[in-house]
Amino acid sequence: MNEHDKSPAGGEHAGIVRILVADDHTLLREALCDLLRTEPGFQVVAQAGNGEDAVRLAAEHRPDVVLLDIEMPRNDPPLTVRRLLERDPGLRIIVLSMYDGQQLVQELLRLGVSGYLHKSAGRETLVSAVRDGDGGSGRTVTVSVSPASLRPEPAAPEGTLSEREVEVLGLVAEAMSNRQIAVRLGIAEGTIKRHMRNIFAKLDAVSRIDAVNKAVERRLIPAPGRAPAEPRFGAGPRHGA
Repeated sequence: MNEHDKSPAGGEHAGIVRILVADDHTLLREALCDLLRTEPGFQVVAQAGNGEDAVRLAAEHRPDVVLLDIEMPRNDPPLTVRRLLERDPGLRIIVLSMYDGQQLVQELLRLGVSGYLHKSAGRETLVSAVRDGDGGSGRTVTVSVSPASLRPEPAAPEGTLSEREVEVLGLVAEAMSNRQIAVRLGIAEGTIKRHMRNIFAKLDAVSRIDAVNKAVERRLIPAPGRAPAEPRFGAGPRHGA
């Protein structure tokens, strides 16, 4: 974690938008900070490289805006958002991520984030999102994600696993750790843990082995060591399971 451009906590600067940037990729984070510094009226007050530091530094520096990457170490996105807003209900949180899965996007919007931007969004979109709300005209939400992320999710039978959860559990069945699965799928380990919590809840499982066994029994994933079969997305538990 690096910290730069610190200002006294709680300082009031008329016309200045104070920003905390939280991203674990140092080069990307510093490039983003350099971009923000070129904009009139923007001040980067701190940088964080994980979720816990983002919460701590937000409490210390009292920024107006937090730019939050959700794929960071020690970061459960919904929990981090809740902790940030509990300490400062007026804080504007703008999520920046390469991941725009429907469930997470909608959950974070419900929790009160002020924006959810895919990292492919352009400079103008980012700058506009940071400026929105600065005039005190009320809460403005900026969203720039794939259209699929905003479509209502159809109701699914009890016990259904999402396509990503099936993928994760299939790798669990191969005896891979959360860290190994995260590397294989190119996402954060914290995201894998979140998927596992959802899987446990949906399957009423008490362990990784129990989850695998129940998923195999319900034909959601192939039995370990067998040739993969077509997964039955949307298939609920069988009677008598």
